[in-house]
Amino acid sequence: MKAEEKYTDKQLIDKILNKETAMFELIIRRNNPYLYRIGRMYRFSHEDTQDLMQETYMEAFMHLHQFENRSSFRTWISKIMLHQCYRKTQKWSSKHIQTPENGDHVFENLYNTETSAQVMNRELNSVIEKSLLSIPEDYRVAFTLREINGLSVQETAEALGISESNVKVRVSRAKAFLRKEIEKYYIREEIFEFNLVYCDEIVNRVMRKLKEI
Repeated sequence: MKAEEKYTDKQLIDKILNKETAMFELIIRRNNPYLYRIGRMYRFSHEDTQDLMQETYMEAFMHLHQFENRSSFRTWISKIMLHQCYRKTQKWSSKHIQTPENGDHVFENLYNTETSAQVMNRELNSVIEKSLLSIPEDYRVAFTLREINGLSVQETAEALGISESNVKVRVSRAKAFLRKEIEKYYIREEIFEFNLVYCDEIVNRVMRKLKEI
């Protein structure tokens, strides 16, 4: 069993609050893929998404004592990431945001470490990713949280601050848009995968920051 799978979120949080700061690395590794997808769904570049992830983890660490376990930790930290993304979109000009028109290399960093399955599905995944980025933001983010990151309808509604029925409508419309191109090849787990190279990088960046506190 991997170290990050050994403990529940609650157990990890209790250990971290009990001064076992090094255990926060497991929190980071466990949540990297979910936060990365959120950043990319807001059309932030790979590098800017990493910065937003770092800010999110620092914010989560500083307020970890406020987590009340009423919702899942993934929902709680997703809400922090969503807030970070929203704040950046309000502050930054559009030149910091990547769109499908920015060139063919928007997604190239996602495939530096490839298995044979990833190689086989790379072209399809690129179509999926670029198709998602062309969907209106409200639908795109709801789809990411619900269908890609695996939050329940209730958790997605909580993270976005909308009703459960609104979540269902947004996800349904996102699927309808995508179905024309990818109906036969819908692959959830491989969309916007955050490979281990970048996972380690984020872990190191955040843990260095924590040591400075």
